Amino acid sequence: MSRAPKPIPLTTKQARQIWLHAQRLDDRAPFGDGAQAVSDAVAHLGYVQIDTINVIERCHHHILFSRIPSYRRADLRHAQSVDKSVFEYWTHALSYVPAGDFRFFLPAMREHRREGHKWFASVKPADTRKVMRLVRAGPLTIRDIEDDVLTEKEHLWQSRKPSKRALQLAFYTGAVTVSERQGMLKTYELMTRHFGWDKLPKPASAKDITAYLLDRALRSQGIVSLDSVCHLDAPRKPAVAALIGSRVRRGELVPVAIEGAGKQEHWALPVALEPGERAPPDLVHILSPFDPLIIQRKRTNLIFGYNHLFEAYVPKAKRKLGYFALPVLVGDEIVAALDLKTDRQAKKLLMQKWTWAGEGKKTAGRKELKRKIEEELDRFEKFQLAE
Repeated sequence: MSRAPKPIPLTTKQARQIWLHAQRLDDRAPFGDGAQAVSDAVAHLGYVQIDTINVIERCHHHILFSRIPSYRRADLRHAQSVDKSVFEYWTHALSYVPAGDFRFFLPAMREHRREGHKWFASVKPADTRKVMRLVRAGPLTIRDIEDDVLTEKEHLWQSRKPSKRALQLAFYTGAVTVSERQGMLKTYELMTRHFGWDKLPKPASAKDITAYLLDRALRSQGIVSLDSVCHLDAPRKPAVAALIGSRVRRGELVPVAIEGAGKQEHWALPVALEPGERAPPDLVHILSPFDPLIIQRKRTNLIFGYNHLFEAYVPKAKRKLGYFALPVLVGDEIVAALDLKTDRQAKKLLMQKWTWAGEGKKTAGRKELKRKIEEELDRFEKFQLAE
């Protein structure tokens, strides 16, 4: 029996450069521009998270802007509603995902159709029949339904409108999809009619889904762990671990040991470990706290030495970074966190708090670092106030 290969040691700096390249944050415009750039970015990343917080521009637009300097909100609308190259569904959170990956989400849709959804257990069959009758007549928003009798919420984020809950359940079962968004107002359409299908595609097998999750992580993360592949999806870990083991034995993956990771195992494709160019030292990204580089906090802390705090739900007196702090990436270092707010009436971007981190805590070179960040803040403000 052959021995397991010895892990290849990597410094955190080497791991950062591999991850940044996988995230396409080491290039000024890796995807070009327009709706095709949106499609390509979502296809490469695998998902772009959606969130309702809009103290600055919502995170799905922000994440795309970080990789598409010329990004316009209309580009995402075009990709979703005209090209139909992306659609909305649940990954670890509500996200835009590539339409080409649809079959990997069909088993979850069928499970919700068969077993229901714990968030929408109170939806009555009569409410489902009502909204499906309406959406069969044409695309539907919740504002088109005016005869709901409001009910009490069962949890903080639940709507009081029975029709909205029924539409959301139909979304999770795959009966309808979100065909368009205006802000956070969703237009629902029959899934088959939106995509022009006679019937839904054939769903992926469990084996196919396991391979899909691992391949998606390898493409967008460069170096993976079980936690990073199965983020908020622990039940899939045994199957993913078995697939990783088989690929290591075939030489398709190599184990790596990241400095400071202790017993946590990581793996990479051999090609990902080949020397490449570093992120330009003057390349600055003001990142969303929901960016794929930040959302897995322990991973970000391990590889960047930066512990991001999401404090929107923390009492004001206890906040350290601020209500909605944004990590600032300069080259391959996270050097600050900026708590920003867009005042749309006054047409300006407000600085609530500036906190230095990592290399930014050092006084040497801070003046030049601050100048670079302020230049990017000017561009970021224009993005906030556009359209």
